[in-house]
Amino acid sequence: MVPTINEVEGMRQIMPLVKREWVDQVVVVDGGSTDGTVEYARSRGYDVAVQKRPGLVGAYRDAFPLVRGDYLVTFSPDGNSVPEVLPELTAKLREGFDMVIASRYLGGKESADDDALSRLGNWLFTKTINLLFSARYTDSLVMYRGYRTSLLRELGLLENRRGSLEEYCERLCSWELLSTIRAAKERLHVAEIYGPEPARVAGETRVPKFQAASFALGLIVEEFLFRHVPPNIEKSR
Repeated sequence: MVPTINEVEGMRQIMPLVKREWVDQVVVVDGGSTDGTVEYARSRGYDVAVQKRPGLVGAYRDAFPLVRGDYLVTFSPDGNSVPEVLPELTAKLREGFDMVIASRYLGGKESADDDALSRLGNWLFTKTINLLFSARYTDSLVMYRGYRTSLLRELGLLENRRGSLEEYCERLCSWELLSTIRAAKERLHVAEIYGPEPARVAGETRVPKFQAASFALGLIVEEFLFRHVPPNIEKSR
């Protein structure tokens, strides 16, 4: 699944590197591009969803009905996600993992796209999640990861909870944070592989970092205090 807003320059450089034999389907969800992104995606034969709900979480939810496979990978077309990692990531999913994270920091590595604030923020969120939920993540926020498709519904990622911080976080945060937390709470079968993050080739972040960070920290605390357990979890083994 590839979320886009005016990403045609990055799409032209990155998406041809995603080999057809690596994936069964490419779903592009577009948030109102005016630079030819949608036209380019359709010319490549990709499935295109038009985003109606706000934020990255809204984009994922609007695109989900188009997803046909047993596994789903969220992928950035701006150069941050390295296509060559896809075969290893999907192989891990086929081994039976519920979620596979392409960690930027596994083995002490660093992201080439980080600034000091984003590096500190990811370190803080990851350490807090590990402490509160007895996990061992090295990267809690990265978009580039794969899921067993049915897991998204099981973890409650397709429906928001009105009146909670999750509702307010939807516009500014991603479901990567929530899936990281809930997978740890449910002791799911999660793997990390190393996924380098080069500097983006085009586009820019649209998330106000301080506001997003405050909502994200609040969401972590809320998940810890209320111990929300989604129904009908099916752990793959």
